Amino acid sequence: MPGGRLTQQERQQIAAGLADGLAYAEIARRLDRPTSTVTREVMRNGGPTGYRADLAHRATEHRTRRRRGASARGPEPVQPHGRDPEAVREYEETFTTIMMASGLPKMMSRVLACLYTTDAGSLTAAELAQRLQVSPASISKAVAFLESQDLVRRQRDEGRRERYAVDDDLWHQSTLSSAQALVKFVEIARQGVGVLGRDTPAAVRLENIARYLDFVAERFARAAEQAREVLYANPEPDGPDS
Repeated sequence: MPGGRLTQQERQQIAAGLADGLAYAEIARRLDRPTSTVTREVMRNGGPTGYRADLAHRATEHRTRRRRGASARGPEPVQPHGRDPEAVREYEETFTTIMMASGLPKMMSRVLACLYTTDAGSLTAAELAQRLQVSPASISKAVAFLESQDLVRRQRDEGRRERYAVDDDLWHQSTLSSAQALVKFVEIARQGVGVLGRDTPAAVRLENIARYLDFVAERFARAAEQAREVLYANPEPDGPDS
């Protein structure tokens, strides 16, 4: 398997594969590259409908020059626990790409990646802005959106500074929110059945959608509660009489 950065020719092959409607995995197989490499390349350069090989190549060269300039200005912060800074950066980029593929905008995905790869699990707005090299306004907008999706929460530290935090329970709350969103789709689909006439083809289609989503939402929420109970429960330690 070849290593190193993608070449311009490989980027042209990616663009051609996308134009032909190929899946990322198939494009990666033809390039003898990991699927994650192709996914990250496409998502950070316009997505499957906006990817352009020449623009992607120039953008990568620009990012490389920017990193070299940052290195010339001073050494990178030392990673705790002896972590490899380059490996951490690559992982954060992959995390960001996966979040973007799930539908999150890029800045929101970057904030989540930054928070989840921080040992404390929380950062202030100033710390996020410094780490991501963006404006405080961008951080504020991203956090507001993530809060609305139950993906981050605000808390105060000992100095009364506001911090943005992630933890295991947030995924649980976000999962329940997703189940509730499905329930709303069920309600609107069944409303359409009444409007369009129960025995019409359109109404039958909507009723089938409602039945499917109702089934999924109920089991989705139940599975989330069961997972939380099994994985995150903190049982009392056995006493001496146990």
